[in-house]
Amino acid sequence: MKVRSAKQNKVNVVTLGCSKNLYDSEVLLGQLKANHIDAGHEEKDKSSNIIVINTCGFIESAKQESIDTILHYAHLRSSGKIDKLYVAGCLSERYRHDLQNEIPEVDAFFGTRELPNLLKALRADYKQELLGERLLATPSHYAYLKISEGCDRPCSFCAIPLMRGKHISFAIEQLILQAEKLASNGTKELLLIAQDTTYYGLDLYGNRELGQLLESLSSIQGIEWIRIHYAFPHGFPEDILSIIANNPKVCRYLDMPLQHISNPILHSMRRGTTREKTYALINKIRQQVPGIALRTTLICGYPGETEEDFDELFHFVEDIRFDRLGVFAYSHEEDTTAFHLKDDVPYEVKQERVARIMELQQRISSELNQKKIGQSYSVIVDRRESKYYICRTEFDSPEVDQEVWVESDKVLNPGEFVNVTITEAREYELIGRLS
Repeated sequence: MKVRSAKQNKVNVVTLGCSKNLYDSEVLLGQLKANHIDAGHEEKDKSSNIIVINTCGFIESAKQESIDTILHYAHLRSSGKIDKLYVAGCLSERYRHDLQNEIPEVDAFFGTRELPNLLKALRADYKQELLGERLLATPSHYAYLKISEGCDRPCSFCAIPLMRGKHISFAIEQLILQAEKLASNGTKELLLIAQDTTYYGLDLYGNRELGQLLESLSSIQGIEWIRIHYAFPHGFPEDILSIIANNPKVCRYLDMPLQHISNPILHSMRRGTTREKTYALINKIRQQVPGIALRTTLICGYPGETEEDFDELFHFVEDIRFDRLGVFAYSHEEDTTAFHLKDDVPYEVKQERVARIMELQQRISSELNQKKIGQSYSVIVDRRESKYYICRTEFDSPEVDQEVWVESDKVLNPGEFVNVTITEAREYELIGRLS
């Protein structure tokens, strides 16, 4: 006999995948809180009787993680250890019918734009007046700010438009209200996210308005850092470069996924750019914003990628010397344009190419970090671990980039800015002392 359902319901939201998913989970948690429903994010105490899994369906490894997580909670559902199990997000949007047939223990599946329906299943009302209000799953001093949903890009390898739909920009006025609310609650750093931040405003205003958005957000009292993620190289709004260079609140940091550099691969990927245009854009960015940190992501093993194509990619990384870099093995995703191509690069070759790129990047990162020894930086304090305060410079985004470890007798608080002199450097960490 079940006894859990006799108690007050408690919802545990489990998030898989990227920062966009985390943002969506925060919005869900905010709605539940407004409905006076007890809810938490990835609670460890096992007291929750209702589970909501916000899934990722981007590449094969992410899909497998989502399925494994669903199966874990499905077992708890069938054994009576939880009362309800709901699945939302990208995997649910893309494979709902298959999942319903294969995992009947799930009470209901919801897509990426079905928050009101999910709330109804949780016996909560969707409160339109809460637009943008969230219950942060990050430390309060930094927060993701999603500036648009969906994507209109035709990239051949990407299934995101299948899961997230067409690009929809959120109005500047709405984003300012969100940011002001976050600032009033102690947020110091905004991380701008979208499937494509540089497309922002084109659908809503007829022009790319990322620059105007940056200027508007930087006027908010309490916001000290604004960081740009997921900038698409084709159609890059070059007016933002002067803002990054001259506005002290906009971090000299740019996350711009490039994916490849070989012209035949870029053409097949439908990226809308070329090797020559990519080099020209990077050169312009570095000329107009001296000292900017560039982060990118690459794909190895795309269909038809020859040794010559990979060598070109390898030497591109060697030449450009990115400050931050991630690389993925190509994942053959059904219903994408590239799925019609033969996935002809063996798994072992993909993994070997990924390893070679990352080994190269490790060396580059180490060399760049060695040059930072003796330099002073303003850093934001994230947390304390043992005897160290874990901090970041403006050149580092949380979770994905490197950290600065600071030993200090002075008590430092999360969200505090301090000046630090670097005393030691490793491949992906810096060690420093208060200046």
